[in-house]
Amino acid sequence: MKKTLTLAGSDSSGGAGIQADLKTFQEHQVYGMTALTSIVSMAPENWSHQVTPIAVTTVERQLKTILSVGIDAMKTGMLGSVDIIELGAREMKAHGLNKVVIDPVMVCKGENEVLQPENTDAMRELLLPLATITTPNLFEAGQLAKTGPIKTIDDMKHAAEKIIELGAKNVVIKGGKALKHNKAIDLFYDGKSHTLLENDKIETNYTHGAGCTFAAAITANLANGKTVKDAVIVAKEFVHEAIKHGWKLNKFVGPVKHGAYNQK
Repeated sequence: MKKTLTLAGSDSSGGAGIQADLKTFQEHQVYGMTALTSIVSMAPENWSHQVTPIAVTTVERQLKTILSVGIDAMKTGMLGSVDIIELGAREMKAHGLNKVVIDPVMVCKGENEVLQPENTDAMRELLLPLATITTPNLFEAGQLAKTGPIKTIDDMKHAAEKIIELGAKNVVIKGGKALKHNKAIDLFYDGKSHTLLENDKIETNYTHGAGCTFAAAITANLANGKTVKDAVIVAKEFVHEAIKHGWKLNKFVGPVKHGAYNQK
């Protein structure tokens, strides 16, 4: 089996983070390994998130364990601090990792602000140059590219070009249902041509973990030997089915269904 690594946070409710990654890896028949950066729990009364960081030395020990085994592809998720971003970049370089999916998870403070801008700067400077592909949503793409809010397909194309200039080899910007368009649109850019990926919009609130699942599916497809563009195309179909069959976990949240694509 091909081996994959997720360097990300744990979602105690099971829908996102390393739990989503492992479920997605399993659906793609790759062997998933995890280096936890934080543990996220939720207050039962209102589902507010409580984040417990993992010590950098503990994250480093996890990475050394996994990288001693060897991996075929990896992804990042919630990293939490500049120290962990620096650690991740250092290990990627030291091991010559060349199938790296950077999911630039950011905590939003406002419409065009992030809670930890120093983390965004570190991702931009340290991780994007190592990225085989990065998978920002509209907000994250605007932050990485420093373009401000992204509202149109032309805005997406401009941001994608800026992100490639920062060193990423490929980028897919997730417009999804947030973009004001009659289709759910993502934009793939490889530094040469823009490719619009379209699906019908799905009217649902059960999308928890969709972003993590998409990045994990790309990672698994890369590990299994697909080209970057094909990995993205298949991952979009995978997450589209997962969203279509999303379900209600409780009154606060509904996750996507990771097995939907293979069960179709």
